[in-house]
Amino acid sequence: MYTDHFGLNANPFQLTPDARFWFDSRTHKKAMAYLGYGLAQGEGFITVTGEVGAGKSTLVAHLLATIDRERLNVVSLVSTQVEGDDMLRLVAQGLGLVVAGQEKAQLLDSIERHLEDEARRGRRTLLVVDEAQNLPVSALEELRMLSNFTSQGRALIQIFLLGQPEFRDKLVEGGGLEQLRQRIIASHHLEPMEAPEVELYIVHRLSVAGWTGRPAFGPDAFAALYRHSGGIPRRLNQLASRLLLYAAVERLETIGGEAVETVVADLAADKPQPRADAALPLRAAPAPAEPVRDLALERRVAALEARVDEQEKAVRRVLTLLVEWVENGQQAPGYTNAA
Repeated sequence: MYTDHFGLNANPFQLTPDARFWFDSRTHKKAMAYLGYGLAQGEGFITVTGEVGAGKSTLVAHLLATIDRERLNVVSLVSTQVEGDDMLRLVAQGLGLVVAGQEKAQLLDSIERHLEDEARRGRRTLLVVDEAQNLPVSALEELRMLSNFTSQGRALIQIFLLGQPEFRDKLVEGGGLEQLRQRIIASHHLEPMEAPEVELYIVHRLSVAGWTGRPAFGPDAFAALYRHSGGIPRRLNQLASRLLLYAAVERLETIGGEAVETVVADLAADKPQPRADAALPLRAAPAPAEPVRDLALERRVAALEARVDEQEKAVRRVLTLLVEWVENGQQAPGYTNAA
């Protein structure tokens, strides 16, 4: 709804990766430099790690949007906790090979011959494996063995491993991965964005979506957005999207820090609360006691009732907007007339 209200032509803060909204933060620019270097080498492993929502998938989407896909065959896998043989099957399927009924030796032979065929056509093969922190050592070892495939002195496959910080810890700690570590030619850990970058990030994504200055943002809004997101892009997208929806419902033309705090409180209220008695052991019921007023509980109940009133007001405002759209002969967003 807020995209129409503010005249935007796209959702600027969608959670799915979209190369159009790529933003060159300091850490992402550094990561691109490492990836570019790694691609130029054409062999070995490149690893990128970062917190959940740090922008690893967006980084790869941006990279793949800039390369020549006619000369580079890209296979993308989102890993699960699969052992070595199953990892080989996933790779073979990604290459478009038939895997049903094939033993491991046959799979390896099929993969190698396919990579050689691609190389003869002048195409390199890049394997991108996301969520690498979930892979056991056996699967990582099979990937390392694939990196041994060569033809005329050149590697037939190059592998990108994307994972959360625990994957970096796994590589550092050892656990039978020494040979894989020796084949890592470039590595980068994505850090959160810095505080001054948050404003640039928000304005950039809005501008890509056709933003013309509505709504405006106060300096305290950007400070609050950084404080509550920690500079993590996905958290920032989630918060900014809800913030624009709130601004549309409240008909705000300028968003300040107070609006951010309100939305943060609403998001916290949306989270399911654990049952207070969920972890308590069963025991005999206590003897009846005289009722005691719980003043803190009464204040909480009063606060919840006030929140319900505010939510009802928000619903009424949304309904009012819909009625105005209909009365003005406009079509409500997200709906099409039946033929």
